[in-house]
Amino acid sequence: MSSLNSDSQNQELGQILEDVERSLIQLQSRHNQVKQDWSKRSQIQERQREIDRQKSTFKPLKTELRALQKELDDLEFTLESSLLPDVFWQVVRFVFLGIAIGWFLHLWAA
Repeated sequence: MSSLNSDSQNQELGQILEDVERSLIQLQSRHNQVKQDWSKRSQIQERQREIDRQKSTFKPLKTELRALQKELDDLEFTLESSLLPDVFWQVVRFVFLGIAIGWFLHLWAA
């Protein structure tokens, strides 16, 4: 009976660890995406500063400036909307992971 319980606990712990590993891979992927977005944001802002320094009234530059501003707004929206849910779900995952580990240690100690 004890070995069945131990096997079950080991399988549950293995599943929890696999879930954490998958979550870590997803978090790493999202982190890489955020770094790329920040880099692109910096490039767009630098291009905007270049155009502003020229102080030209040429229509193509104004059009490009508007396009850059729209792209920058889209990137900032993406960054803001994607970071907050990730933080929330990471907190939820690790709280439940803590509960699962605590439950496992409680059963193991008993």
